Parts: sequence; C-alpha cells; structure tokens
Amino acid sequence: MNVPAVSVILPAYNCEKFIGKAIQSVLQQTFTDFELIIINDGSTDNTGSIIQTFDDQRIVYLKNPGNQGLISTLNNAISCAKGKYIARMDGDDISLSERLAKQKVFLDQNENISVVASTIEFINEQEEKTGAWDLDRKTITPEQIKKAILSQNCIAHPTVMMRSEIMKQLKYMDYQKNIEDYDLWLRLLNRGYKIAKLDEPLLLYRIHASSITSIHLKKRNPFFKHFLMKIKFLTRFRHVSGFSFAVFGSAIMDLIKGIIKTIKNIFGS
Repeated sequence: MNVPAVSVILPAYNCEKFIGKAIQSVLQQTFTDFELIIINDGSTDNTGSIIQTFDDQRIVYLKNPGNQGLISTLNNAISCAKGKYIARMDGDDISLSERLAKQKVFLDQNENISVVASTIEFINEQEEKTGAWDLDRKTITPEQIKKAILSQNCIAHPTVMMRSEIMKQLKYMDYQKNIEDYDLWLRLLNRGYKIAKLDEPLLLYRIHASSITSIHLKKRNPFFKHFLMKIKFLTRFRHVSGFSFAVFGSAIMDLIKGIIKTIKNIFGS
C-alpha cells in the first residue's frame, strides 16, 4: 500500500450546508499525493450522506458511534494518519487549489519549521469575501508569531500543515475545549519547535451563525478563558523554559485585562 505524503484530517459534525464544498476543495488540489481522513462525529443531519456521495480512493471515511467532540475526533484522525505531514481542514471552509502543494514544499525546504499555516480570507455563507484578519497578516515569521501568540492566538487552525511525528506525540488536550489549538501552539513553542506562515491566503474561512469562531466572537470577555487555558498549560506540563515564564506573565495580564473589562461592563463605561 502506498503511503501518502500528506494526511488531511477533516472532522465533520452537522455541516451539511458546506461539507460538499469543503471536500471538493481538497480533492481538487494541484498536489495529489494525500489521503483525506473524514471523521463524521455523530452528525444528525445529512452530513454523512453527502460525504458518501464522493467516490475517491484517497478518502478514508470514519464514523464515530456518537458525538465525541472535536478534540477526541481530531486525536483519532491523527492516530489514523499515515502521511509525513498532517494538514487540518474544517467542514465549512474552502482550501484554495495550491494550498497543499505550497505548504508541503515549504516544510520540505525548511526542516527547522514544525508547523506552517497560511493567511486567510473571510467568507460568508454565500461564499462572498468579507475581509481579512489584521493580526493574521501581521504575524508571518516564526519570530512574529512567537511574540504575538503570548497575547492572543494568531494562527487560523484549519490552515495548518504539521509534521506528523510531532503531532502524534503531542496531540490535543481534552481539558482545553474550544481553545485546544491555542494550547497546542504554546506547547509546541515551549518545546522549541517553530511555527511559520505563508504570506498569502490559501484558505477561505467561513463565518456563519453556528461556526465556533462566530460564537466566540460574540463573547464579551475572552481574557478569563485565555488566563485559565494558560494556567492549565503551565501547571500540567513541567517543561520549564524562558517561553513558559513569558506565558505566565501574559496570563497575569489576561487576568488583569479580564477584571478591568468586567468592571467596565458592570458600570457601562
């Protein structure tokens, strides 16, 4: 059996409106030596039926017996992945045709980089472009990313391609729900791994009413969530470095900012 160069992992849960376009965007990549691992996480709509309409030998279709959640589903997909590299994809986004090709070439040529992302363009439900993410465009180099990520996540999760051996070792932490990617970037950087980004949009990132990003954007105070995530990161992993001390300092700042924002919300100023 041929071992693919890239394993694309795509968790799918109740995304019948967009899953077809997401799968099609992967199958139409200019780079073709990949497997597409789709895990249906107990969808209750027509997601499963739509997935099964695709007839392509590169698709590995798995189905959870019930809804196990994103973190468990991602970790299962990572365990199944055979490729040298693992690329993330979501069921409501669209990868541009040269995404896999360009990211693979970058990792092949830069052995000191463990994860490569790309910038994104936002789209709505009708696939109309609605803008870009300013922080995303300002954080390209490993140095820029490492500095900025102390304050906030500057990586769009479904854009990344990662070295498989590292991901199989670290995986995602089940106690960091809805912030598992941010935690992963911190753990990677704390161990001395480097994250880079291609300075061009290779993924159309969809914002819609039920998307995780849309839900989180409505939350008024993210600082406490960041504080708790960083404290869990610091207390559960005894990998002390200069970066971990910097994370501790940023956690304290999150706590202070969260308190100030709460006070302002209470008094309406």
